[in-house]
Amino acid sequence: MSWLDEIRVIVGLDFGTTYSGFSLYHVDGEIGDVKTNSEWPGEMGKLKTNTVLQYKAGFKEVELWGYPALYKKPNKKSKNNETKPVELFKLHLGNCLEKLKPKLPESLTYKQAITDYIGKVGELIKETIPKYWEGIDFMEHILLVLTVPAEYSENDKAIMRECTFNAGLIGEKNSEKLQFTTEPEAAAIYCMYSSLKEHKLTEPGTTFMIVDCGGGTVDLTTRKLLGENQLGEITERAGDFCGSTFIDNEFIELLKYEVGNKAVDLLRERHYGQLQYLVQEFCQNVKLPFTGNNPRFSYEMDLEEIAPALLQYVTGSERESMEEKEWMIEICFNTIKFMFDNIINRIIEMIRVQLDNSLGQCSAIFLVGGFGQSQYLQKRIEEEFSQSVENISVPNQPIAAIVRGAAIYGKSLQRSRNLKSMNNSKCVIATRILNNTFGIKLYDKWEDGDPPDRLLSGEMIIKFYRIVERKTEVPFDQEFIVENLFPIYPDQTRLYFEIFYTKEQDAVYCDEPGMKLLGNLRIDLPDVHLGNNRPCTFCISFGDMEIKARAFNQTNGQNYHTKFELSDF
Repeated sequence: MSWLDEIRVIVGLDFGTTYSGFSLYHVDGEIGDVKTNSEWPGEMGKLKTNTVLQYKAGFKEVELWGYPALYKKPNKKSKNNETKPVELFKLHLGNCLEKLKPKLPESLTYKQAITDYIGKVGELIKETIPKYWEGIDFMEHILLVLTVPAEYSENDKAIMRECTFNAGLIGEKNSEKLQFTTEPEAAAIYCMYSSLKEHKLTEPGTTFMIVDCGGGTVDLTTRKLLGENQLGEITERAGDFCGSTFIDNEFIELLKYEVGNKAVDLLRERHYGQLQYLVQEFCQNVKLPFTGNNPRFSYEMDLEEIAPALLQYVTGSERESMEEKEWMIEICFNTIKFMFDNIINRIIEMIRVQLDNSLGQCSAIFLVGGFGQSQYLQKRIEEEFSQSVENISVPNQPIAAIVRGAAIYGKSLQRSRNLKSMNNSKCVIATRILNNTFGIKLYDKWEDGDPPDRLLSGEMIIKFYRIVERKTEVPFDQEFIVENLFPIYPDQTRLYFEIFYTKEQDAVYCDEPGMKLLGNLRIDLPDVHLGNNRPCTFCISFGDMEIKARAFNQTNGQNYHTKFELSDF
């Protein structure tokens, strides 16, 4: 019996930069039966909770997580050196600029923070499942689908797999019971079953773009509706660090301008909770309600009331100025607009590039994620693209779009791979566009025209053998095969495949700029009496979000598989 036959419940887990959530979907249920969790520590009725941890002294044990880990309104008697909540640690993954990554306590790594948080969510998932279904064993009967940003590398996904294993959500590090999908891909699946039907865009060939606006990243994907409830990908998915958290950073910069850099730095160091409470006040009273329609919109922030500890650190001309203003900061319409526009302009440029790469094939743009609910963001996107895209809208429950889509993806994956299934189900994702060029290191015979400085002994040269190019549309689970690979030496007992990837489409050598090692695959070659005549075959597939490779010895039929779970290359 296949392990797929044992799966009873799909768990979609959206681990976000600022908010996280999960959904549950029984394999015998219908689309409308997806259950999105709304019961969290300290709050009810919310589809997500804050991605925040509060540790006990020493940062070895989590004391609070989610909403309770956030700071509440401070008082004037609050002490220095408060235990800080740990947040935004997801920004340590991906290609985020170093200056934007949060500083963590010296005794805490970002991997441990991710592990601890996922572990706490996992505990809640295990408590929640029995409320709906009895007799479900988490390790035996659960398929976990974890969403990741579109721009995550193979290494980033490998780190997420490592953290999920360490958190106790899978029994083996390379377990097939953990699958990945990108956040915009999951949202696209959700919109296929909801928004496309709502707007009567159900004809095969219909194309639509998902703009997933989260706290840390904004991710885009353009999909084509195929027959039998399947989606193909039109062009490369894209992502950038321009989520709503970076508007918060603009507010911090404003605060520094008003009271001085040193004062804000000292507040962050000694009264972190008060700084975070300032940010929360900004979000509730400025960022969330701002529409861009009312030029008279402004907000006055009372620093003496909201962050009393700040006052002692303000000196010089900044102190004189703030005393004159009675410690009030007025955030006017133009200032707020400037904060937003710095971020939104980047999102608009991403959408423009995505449309250009899609050759104008786009019937709708759907905005999902928490930031996608910003009325000003919606207004700007409509102003820019309403002439070229007929439908620009926000689907129902945009905050839950990713986590619900992840569960639907997991169920379609389970059905499509269950060999005992008699209904010939297909995975909801039919094709993906590759974001990288993939190949292997290959020893080849040196020829005239090759660089003399690359000549090795035995008249050999090492080259990058390209297997599949970036921007290739790959059908689900298609394998790319390289046949008749032979050992270099007649007495060689092992053959190593070093798999590399790059953004370049015409790379020649494995040490070129931008070339990265994906991992290694070793194959044994025991029949040395055959000399060099021991052909092998190498295969690589991209059906899952994690790349798989296998190789087999054509002489004796031995097979070798790997999933590239390495996280330190």
